[in-house]
Amino acid sequence: MNSWIALLIIAFIIAGTIGFGIFGVRRITMNPAQFILGGRSFGVIFLWLLSAGEVYTSFTFLGAAGWAYSRGAPAFYILCYLTVSCITIFFYMPPIWRIARQHGLLTNADYFAHRYQSPALGFLTGLVGVVFMIPYITLQLTGIQILLRIAGYGAIDSFLAAGAAFGLIIGFVLFSGLRGTAWASLIKDALVLAGVIFAGIVLPIQFFGSPQAVIDKVLQAHPNWMTLVGPTENYGTIWFASTVLLSGLGGYVWPHAFASQLAAKSTNTIRRNAMILPFYQIMLLLVFFAGFTALLIKPGIKGQDADQSFMLVVQEHYPAWLLGLIAGAGCLAALVPASAQILAAASLLSRNLFPAKEEQLTQRTRLWIVVLALLAFGLWYYNRVTLVGLLLIGYSGVTQLFPGVVLSLRKQPPHAWSVAIGIIVALVLLSLFALQGISVIYGANVGTVALALNFVCLFVVDYFIGARRSKASP
Repeated sequence: MNSWIALLIIAFIIAGTIGFGIFGVRRITMNPAQFILGGRSFGVIFLWLLSAGEVYTSFTFLGAAGWAYSRGAPAFYILCYLTVSCITIFFYMPPIWRIARQHGLLTNADYFAHRYQSPALGFLTGLVGVVFMIPYITLQLTGIQILLRIAGYGAIDSFLAAGAAFGLIIGFVLFSGLRGTAWASLIKDALVLAGVIFAGIVLPIQFFGSPQAVIDKVLQAHPNWMTLVGPTENYGTIWFASTVLLSGLGGYVWPHAFASQLAAKSTNTIRRNAMILPFYQIMLLLVFFAGFTALLIKPGIKGQDADQSFMLVVQEHYPAWLLGLIAGAGCLAALVPASAQILAAASLLSRNLFPAKEEQLTQRTRLWIVVLALLAFGLWYYNRVTLVGLLLIGYSGVTQLFPGVVLSLRKQPPHAWSVAIGIIVALVLLSLFALQGISVIYGANVGTVALALNFVCLFVVDYFIGARRSKASP
């Protein structure tokens, strides 16, 4: 009986959110710019909701708590890198927005192809975006499956339930596009905020008297838990700094995050959004408190299962209706970002990898949404990695586009070949590391090492291309 109470509440939350999003776009004609970028008309509030809806996902809801539970202080990198991302978009996204608006660019691959006058580079960056978007979408499915398994008290097949929920959101994005996702983010953010307040404030107060008491008790039981010399040697100071740099620079190179900024109605909208978005970080502090509380109440959870730690506490100590509300908020934290992510990846396929005619672009994008959804679901079914692990895989790859983005704003951008070779060399290095199971080199995140090599290769190749051109000039 408890399982059905929780699951019915989750179903009501998901269906209500989808209905609200569809209501918000009921009178909108879905041409390509409207479907992919919401008509480039989002003001500060709408852009803030969309940006927060894309950034604060099931990774924030479960993965951050899981790392606070299993690793302690290394989890704080999440608090830092999202703020660094806001600094980067404040400076480099407004000029990119102006270029994209002037030339009708819809995707980040469009931008590369136009700025470097190279359709081949646009194809390469589009391919990178699609490939590394898959782990990010998979992350959302993993979060949904965890939440539904806990909310179902083991009485349902959580894989099938996650598939059904994912299918609903795919149907939603097929109809509503990016604007519908922004409307759905309104409900999603409100419910996630309520769930996080409960997890990060109510849980610590009920079991230990205050959040401060939770920290004190964690330090008594695990003296090094709040420092980078704590539970694992692979996540020290160098790893922390390099991961913050990697993730901070790559935060808005993601195809869906890039598209959300292009959806703004002005450059001032982008800057104002970048200024107020860090306030959302307060939620992360509460998520960390939830993870630390779970560590004290339910110790001994190992490996990937740490991602479900605080939800297991809710399941064991609270009524089914409350579990359903919190799990429903968590499901929205996965489904709403997944809709934007899969829309962005499908847009790359229909616009840059397998270009469709303008009049067919919306329908082709919808077709690719279905294909990608099936692919992501299949890969997720056969893959099991922690939520943070999935995110770091994606960031290591997609951040390799950052040098090409930031250097494109120079008066004399580098040659397209320079950018392409830097990306390819970095991805080859990452592939070799992945095959050997290496994630840290001399204490640094391998993605940051690959990014440094990317920059070096880009500048060296561009130097020789420039020298060759100088010799060829009369």
